[in-house]
Amino acid sequence: MAMLSNEAAIYSLLLVVGTFAFLWFTANTWASRRFSPTDYFALTGVRAPQALLDFDVDKANARPYRPFRWEYHQTMSLKSMDPDRWVELESTYRERIHQRMELYAIHNKKIIDWLPGSEDACRELMEMVIQFVCARYPRQFQMDAASGLFRNDILNIVSDTTNIHPLLFLLQHIPEDFLLTQEDKTSGLYVFRAGVSCSSIGWNVSTKIGLPLADIHGDVPDYKEKMEFSMNRFFTNMKIDKPIQRGSWGIEVGRPLFLQEEDPDYRVHVPDLKLRDIHLRVDWQTLRRLPKSRAICFNFKALFTPIEQFRTEPFIPRLLLKILRDGKPSFMEYKSFSHVEGIVVPALQEWVKEQEDKGWVPADWKERTLDEDPFFPGWESKL
Repeated sequence: MAMLSNEAAIYSLLLVVGTFAFLWFTANTWASRRFSPTDYFALTGVRAPQALLDFDVDKANARPYRPFRWEYHQTMSLKSMDPDRWVELESTYRERIHQRMELYAIHNKKIIDWLPGSEDACRELMEMVIQFVCARYPRQFQMDAASGLFRNDILNIVSDTTNIHPLLFLLQHIPEDFLLTQEDKTSGLYVFRAGVSCSSIGWNVSTKIGLPLADIHGDVPDYKEKMEFSMNRFFTNMKIDKPIQRGSWGIEVGRPLFLQEEDPDYRVHVPDLKLRDIHLRVDWQTLRRLPKSRAICFNFKALFTPIEQFRTEPFIPRLLLKILRDGKPSFMEYKSFSHVEGIVVPALQEWVKEQEDKGWVPADWKERTLDEDPFFPGWESKL
């Protein structure tokens, strides 16, 4: 906890820097607005989350997401969203908020931006998130709708929601990214109109804002051929009461949160790389339609797990080894596995044999997506 001993002072400094940057950025375009008392649980038909009355953020572990699928096909791979899990807090909360504020102070519009006409959707999103976290974590967050004041007892701060842009509010309190798309009335396509994102690798808000889905995903293998039509149709037909969740993943050196192509560490070859330096990064994502504005919100959180942890996770080494060995070349290139493959593959081979010798995995098991997807047998013991 030594790193966080001066947490309050550091956070306050970042908050001041970020706020001044924000005031310059907005150029006084955000007018004061009252907090709406709308019951979004009733309006959307998505139930309120179960309250965690004994929640301790410092002891909370992220669920061990392992969204590995085989045979791998480039699809949306959607599941119904767990109403308890739209926003998930865990022990990195303070560290991540600090990191996000610091990134915004440095990068500004690469982190937060919005286009005219997105203001109502942004406020609606903020109100829905506030209602969710106050219901899920009632001892950590409280909202006074009459005054518009939101209290965060983890950081010991109070924010006035009536005179702050909603995306900046989310940056200050919620360690997840939120991207809003709205239907273009001329083309009928959904366009990225507003967002806060501190967890992007190889892209940022400024490079994607104003683009339709096809252009946002232009470098994704097989997107145009296999996904563009179904994605556009899904967005058009998405129901308010049917939020979904999915996961994407990669293997990274270290734990990079925000990394751009111009950064020195971007996909650099590390000559003395060790297994302990390599992590699984999972971006756990949700997608839902907002009931009033009918914007569609894409949100995600980045979670990191040391690859060495797979040694004790049944079936995971075998499944990942299959993907790395036999995955589609375009997918493998897109994921940039080549810089870690020489270290990860031998370790996985060793762990596969260990798990077979221990009887955890039958030697004749044919690789497939696990029944516990996106987890693995016995995953609850990791919490």
